[in-house]
Amino acid sequence: MITLYHCDGARSFRPLWMLEEMGLPYELKMLPFPPRVFAKEYLAINPLGTIPFMIDGETKMTESSGICYYLGTKYGPTPLVVGMDDPAYGAFLNWMYFSDATLTFPQTLVLRYSQLEPEERRNPQVAGDYAKWFLGRLRAVEAATANAEFLCAGRFTAADIVNGYALRLAGNIGLARDFGPNVAAYWVRLQERDGYKRAVAAERKAGIEQNVAPRIQA
Repeated sequence: MITLYHCDGARSFRPLWMLEEMGLPYELKMLPFPPRVFAKEYLAINPLGTIPFMIDGETKMTESSGICYYLGTKYGPTPLVVGMDDPAYGAFLNWMYFSDATLTFPQTLVLRYSQLEPEERRNPQVAGDYAKWFLGRLRAVEAATANAEFLCAGRFTAADIVNGYALRLAGNIGLARDFGPNVAAYWVRLQERDGYKRAVAAERKAGIEQNVAPRIQA
């Protein structure tokens, strides 16, 4: 069975959402954030000490968007993955990489310098600059959803999952108030999906059962 190590609200929500959309069986192991500090025994499993960490037989992965693509291709076929023969294949891959390299990266700096660092090390200018960076890059999503329900291929795909997580994180760190109208409506559509709702419920249930206090982090 697939095992996913997860922190509340972390990037590991991407593969959790993917697992729920695909209806795959899995075991969810909740950890406090950051696990390399508060769950040091986790380093024996994942020397990086990062989240997510997925184990599927002999396969071990740490990159959230990559895990989503892996699940979709290994356990497909599924409409969540756009095939190489589809004209939207390039756009699909671009959005998959965009989600972390362009959207989530500046958010982590906003989070760090506005919330995670000790009070004396917080830096409002850094947080503000990277918030503007994130919102500037979000214009691509605003444009893509102007006349379409989802990002590519005319349907909901893993690209919506991985970029949808960035919108979820934006809400947690106070940036959703600056969403454009198209992004705001798109985010509402994503949250209405049964797979998203199941992932949120699974996250909460596992946190309670495993006695891990909720704390929204990147």
